[in-house]
Parts: sequence; structure tokens; C-alpha cells
Amino acid sequence: MPSRPVITITVWLGAIPALAIVALLVSGVVHPRLGVIGLIGTALWSAGAGLILARDLAAFRRSIEDASLDQLHFITPGLNTLALNAIRAITVERDKLNRLVPAAAANQALLDRLPDALFRLDREGGARRVVWQNPSAEGAFGADAQALLRHPGLRAAIVEAEMAEQPVRVSIGLAAPVPRDLDAVLIRAADGPGAPLFLLLSDRTRERGLDRMRQDFVANASHELRTPLTSLIGFIETLRGPAAGDAEASQQFLGIMAEQADRMQRIIADLLSLSRIEMMEHQPPEQRVSIARVLKEVAGFMAPLLDRQETRLELALPDGLPDLRGDAGQLTQVFTNLLDNAIKYGKRGGTVKIETTLTPTEQLPLPGILIDVIDDGLGIAREHIPRLTERFYRVDKGRSRTVGGTGLGLAIVKHAVSRHRGRFMIESSENIGTKCRVWLPLAPEAEKGLTDTQMMVTRKG
Repeated sequence: MPSRPVITITVWLGAIPALAIVALLVSGVVHPRLGVIGLIGTALWSAGAGLILARDLAAFRRSIEDASLDQLHFITPGLNTLALNAIRAITVERDKLNRLVPAAAANQALLDRLPDALFRLDREGGARRVVWQNPSAEGAFGADAQALLRHPGLRAAIVEAEMAEQPVRVSIGLAAPVPRDLDAVLIRAADGPGAPLFLLLSDRTRERGLDRMRQDFVANASHELRTPLTSLIGFIETLRGPAAGDAEASQQFLGIMAEQADRMQRIIADLLSLSRIEMMEHQPPEQRVSIARVLKEVAGFMAPLLDRQETRLELALPDGLPDLRGDAGQLTQVFTNLLDNAIKYGKRGGTVKIETTLTPTEQLPLPGILIDVIDDGLGIAREHIPRLTERFYRVDKGRSRTVGGTGLGLAIVKHAVSRHRGRFMIESSENIGTKCRVWLPLAPEAEKGLTDTQMMVTRKG
């Protein structure tokens, strides 16, 4: 047994009686011989009591640590009862804790697997701050979680939730890095305006995108399909009436009808493709894609059109182009649309170039790949350039329909590049040609450097 506790307890027990005897000796009340005997007796008593109490306290500590009733054999009065009550209290608390730990682990697992973003907002210095977020929130918003709280609609909902007894619900829209529609629920965890708030964000972009897609599809389809459909109906009525039995007229009309039907088919295919891309725009692709392979495949697909237009394609691909995070199908469609436009609207017998540049550069400071599709056609007047990516916008409607354009190609390019967190730029000079530029980031980290979709349009005189 350590000697220090024994000495300490002995001093505590014997100090006051010893001081009292010394005082009596000094005052002459007690005979010196009796005083010495008293001091010796006090020392022996305090040493023995200290030894016993130190032993009991050591055993008491072991009993508490082990929560065991086997060692409750103390000489010190009352220590048995004290130890028994303490052990019973500890046992009850341990049982509670043993029940709470699995429940807490299950609750944490539920929060970690929750598909919606969940944040805890505490008040710090008069403002609410994000002090915790679940993995879904980290994946959806990353380091920008605090920026969410600056949204006007969410800020007003937080103020309301601090005083409301019931959860506060609000719908908000985010414009960056891609448009998103969110349903927010704010729940106060306790009474009082300073109590923690929990914010649950559910992404409703897909569902509302589907609603908008259906509305846009009906509106756009009815508008764009009306002309070829009216034409088809007119030719059918003519073939049934005045041209019935006229073989030459029938062949001519059937050829026109086939062209109109093919046009309707292209419009519907492009509308469906655009709607699918818009529906997925808020979810960046995760696959690894070789942009060099994509561009080579697109060049191969377009070989028949190049031959018909007597156009030469120059494809410049440096060795060792790194892979991108992307959707190979959508990137193929992007560069097919751009190359198709460059060939059809470029100079017959001219040259179309595809050039690639690794970034960062002075204009593009983020790591990525810049792909330029350049033609030597008539170019585009500057007033048309900002609207080129609008649905069904055509600079020359007659020429567009003649070459088989639907007015949706660049809209598809814009939204597909946006989904890849890239940039789409158009530069054009009249009577010189047009350059369509697509920049794609090398890795998901580059996305954090963009504050919005950066769908840029630059002009040249």
C-alpha cells in the first residue's frame, strides 16, 4: 500500500488532537508526563486509524471501478453503505449507457445514410452557422454550405423558424454552380430563439425539371411540328383529290412528304435528347472519358458529310491528352453537333479545323482541355451571337431548314457542357468564319472554382 496516503490521513486525523494537547501543556493545565503520553497515544491512534482508513479507501476505489459488491468489507463506519449506494448508481447509469450507445449508433447511421442534405445551425455571434452536416450535404454542397444561409428565402425562413413552434417549409432556387430547385424544412430543436436549428434540403430539380420538360416539350413540339404537319396534311388531301391518279405528281409530293416526316423525326429526337440532358444537368458525370477518342470517333462519323460538302477536316490532337470526367455519349453529341454545323454552314470545299489546348492559360486559369471547332464560312452577325443557344433560334431560318437543322443543336451543346461544369464560347467574324470553343475541366476539383455555369459568349466585330 502506498505510504503517502497513509501519512496524509494520519496527519489529518492526529493534527487537531495533537495541537490541543500541546496547547494544554503550554498553558500548564496538563502535567508534562500526561501530555507526552497523550501525544504518543494520539500518534499511535492516528497512525492506526490512518492505515485502516487508507486501506478501506483503496478498497472502496477498486469496488467503485469494478462496480463489484465482493469487496464491501470495510472497517470504517458508513463506508459499506456509501460504497453500496455508489455501485448501485453506477450500475444503473452503465445500463442506461449500454442501451443508449447502440441507439445513438443507429441514429448516426441513419443520418449518414439519409439521401437528403441535413445541417445543424447554431447561433454564433448573433448569426447562424453550419456546425455539422451529414455526408449527403457534404457531397451536394461541399465547402459552400455556409453560402446557402445567405439565400434570401432561406434567411427569412431561419428567422421565422427561430420563433415558430412548427417546422417551417420553403422552396428555394439556386443558380450556381447549376440551377437547382430545393425544398427546405427548418426545425427548431428546443425552446428559445437561440436553440439549435436543423435544416433539411431535398433536391427537387429532377421532378420539377420533368414538369418543365413536359410543358416545354408540348409548347415547342406543337410550334415546330405545326408547319411540317400542315404540309403533310395538305399533300395528303391533294393526293386524295386533284392529284389522285397522277403518278408524276404523286412521286413529287411523296418526296416532299418524306422530307417533312424526316424533319419532324429529327425535331422530336433532338427535343427528347435536350430534355434528357436538362434532367441530368445538376448531376455531374463520374465516368473517365478519353476526349481524343471521342473526337476521332466523331470525325469518323462525319466522313460522309465531309465528302458530300467536299470539305477537308484538320484534327489536331497532341499526344498524351489526359482523360476527363464526363459522359462519353453526351460529349459525342456535343462535338457531332458542332462539327455538323461547321460543315453545313462553312464554305463548300473549305476547311474545318478541330484544335485542342491544355489549360490553365491566361484566359482560362483552371486545369482542363479547350477544344475549338473552326470553320471558314460566312460567319454570324454580332447581334445574333448571344441568342444562338436558345431553342429553335435560327439566324437564317430558310437555310437552316434546307440543310436539315432543327434549331436545337447549340441548345443541346450548352446544356451538355453545363452538366460537365465546363464553358461554351462562340466567336464569329462575318465573311471570315466561326469558332465554337468548349472548355472541359480535368477533374471535379475544378468545379469548385466556378461560381456559375459560365456559359460565356464572346463577340468579335
